Amino acid sequence: MANTLLCLVAIAFVWQGAFFSETNAIAAPATLIAADVGDQIQGAADEVRARSKDLIRDTQDKVEKTANKNAAKVDQADDEGSVVERKALRDRDRIEKRASEDADRTEKAVDNSMNAVKGMVENIKDAFSK
Repeated sequence: MANTLLCLVAIAFVWQGAFFSETNAIAAPATLIAADVGDQIQGAADEVRARSKDLIRDTQDKVEKTANKNAAKVDQADDEGSVVERKALRDRDRIEKRASEDADRTEKAVDNSMNAVKGMVENIKDAFSK
């Protein structure tokens, strides 16, 4: 029993010594994994950015179409040049302008978020490469 225990302890010490003496062999796969995962995350960030911008522009288009429909309905129902018609047209113009401004602001926020993600991934890749 003592012999078996002594052999197991000896094997454990030899194994740990060999494991820790080759730190370069351990670090290389971690660096490759970090670089590979980092590239995948950056690719996913680009995809999210593109899809988000498409969604933002689609939403802007739908808001503008709705504003135009409402203005057209007022135009059809009302007399030419009435106060209601002018107000409907002003509202349509204001809605379209705000939709465009909101879309631009949201796209900038998406860009800032994705750039922050990419910067963080680059920092992590740099930390693993050292």
